Amino acid sequence: MPGDRDTPTPPRSPDGPPALVRAGNRVLHLVEDAIYVALAVLLSACAAVVVVRAGIDLVGAVGDDSKTALLGVLDSLLLVFIFVELLFGVRATLEKREIVAEPFLLVGILAAIKEIVVLSVEAAEELLGKGPEFARAMVEVGLLGGLVLVLAAAVVLLRKKEEEPEEGSSSGASPG
Repeated sequence: MPGDRDTPTPPRSPDGPPALVRAGNRVLHLVEDAIYVALAVLLSACAAVVVVRAGIDLVGAVGDDSKTALLGVLDSLLLVFIFVELLFGVRATLEKREIVAEPFLLVGILAAIKEIVVLSVEAAEELLGKGPEFARAMVEVGLLGGLVLVLAAAVVLLRKKEEEPEEGSSSGASPG
């Protein structure tokens, strides 16, 4: 383009990109870190609120014979596990400066297990005599179980991949 030649290019340093690019990169790193820290604070606050709420619900369920209150507490505690695993994912991302897949796969497993538990108890208590609704709930439980297996397989494959030596690294064996 004709206007491109008229635009002066920033001076390049022998060490790499221009100083303006390096400064912009540092600013973006700081903004990224601030967003991740804010996310971690919010996840921690959410987890704390859910733990307190679960404790209140548990105390309230002491005299109750219904499984519903205890199921609500279990549901809340599983949600806390999800928050904690997301918090771990954020922390790992801050440390390694890259998105780490495993914590998010574990969040998927925990979320699916949480739904399996809730659906199973709900189906047993409320849907047992209702044919199509019970069948739908059981299909959903089966699909969630399949999802857990797929996500678990992904975690196993990811861990095996991480155990392999990186390409181009010396593994101690010399060729020849």
